[in-house]
Amino acid sequence: MEGRGLAKGNLPQQNASRTPSRKDAPSAQERVRQAAEKDKKLRFTALLHHIYNLEMLRMAYVRLKREAAPGVEGETWRHYGEQLERNLQALSDMLKRGAYRAKPVRRVYILKADGRQRPLGVPALEDKIVQRTAVEVLNAFYETDFLGFSYGFRAGRSQHQALDALCTGLLTKQVNWVLDLDMKSFFDGLSHECLVKFVEHRIADRRVVRLIQKWLNAGALEDRKRIRVEEGTPQGGSASPLLANVYLHYMFDLWVHAWRQKHAHGDVIVARFADDIVVGFQSKTDAERFRVELTERMQKFNLELHPEKTRLLEFGPFAINNRQRRGEGKPETFNFLGFTHIYVKKRSNGMYTVLRQMTRKRLQSKLNEVNAELQRRLHEPIPEQGK
Repeated sequence: MEGRGLAKGNLPQQNASRTPSRKDAPSAQERVRQAAEKDKKLRFTALLHHIYNLEMLRMAYVRLKREAAPGVEGETWRHYGEQLERNLQALSDMLKRGAYRAKPVRRVYILKADGRQRPLGVPALEDKIVQRTAVEVLNAFYETDFLGFSYGFRAGRSQHQALDALCTGLLTKQVNWVLDLDMKSFFDGLSHECLVKFVEHRIADRRVVRLIQKWLNAGALEDRKRIRVEEGTPQGGSASPLLANVYLHYMFDLWVHAWRQKHAHGDVIVARFADDIVVGFQSKTDAERFRVELTERMQKFNLELHPEKTRLLEFGPFAINNRQRRGEGKPETFNFLGFTHIYVKKRSNGMYTVLRQMTRKRLQSKLNEVNAELQRRLHEPIPEQGK
């Protein structure tokens, strides 16, 4: 449930020691994590040397997907690795001198479930390496800052944990109303100026801040034309999920955490996976006030709620009884991370519970894929089709 973290005494895995004399010494990242945890207002002034560290760059390269699509420069993982040490040394030197320049991302589109197209940015290979290294370093202290109800793109956290936390909150807290939030074009609309200010709350190393600005300002290449991007962060790069979490941490997480302590008159639960957010309330008055104040806050940070997809619905055991009394039928349902959440009464013992079913669109899409594959294999023997 919300607030769960590492068990006391269980520290993240440390880097291997280089010499026996350093066997018990904490790694550089672990020292950064400990300092950040000790002082929540500490601003780090020297981080770049961790990013241009050859060992860190090499580790980032190894963890990249081998068969991933190349960026605008056409460089592949295998070709780059043919002279890996030479290439990484040159990249490290560029970062150290400040000569590194981010290349524009290659813009591609993928089809969404609703028929619309989602733009993705494919970074150049060296940009992927540097971003992955930077994320590894920055996560060392950001993971001490992020709150318990944030689950998206974080080490040791998953969609399953977010779903379980939401379900636990709905069943153990007095939740009568659910606000299903949908942010309109979040990744495309976040303000670069606000993001840099949020980053500077923790990072005082101007070289690292400029590095992040280079990724934000690199733009995109589409149909051989370079497009300058004034706002947003392209989905597809290693840095994008972290930057999105930083933005939402300061814009939403800290604000909602303070709001429920100061203004709420009943229980309030929160589950967030990136920009997919569900907030549960005991009081309808709290829910309506929260929606108005969140809308006003988001406008300050160049964001807005989707007017059609954002819904406030009655949910829980009281909703079942109230709607039956009013003759309105079964309570409404909401979707979160691909599952439809339904409040039901068990036939066996009369207890209430939350039923989760795969969303109709996703289920139908998968059935269509299976059907198309079966049609393609009609000529094969039945045992082969089964395999």
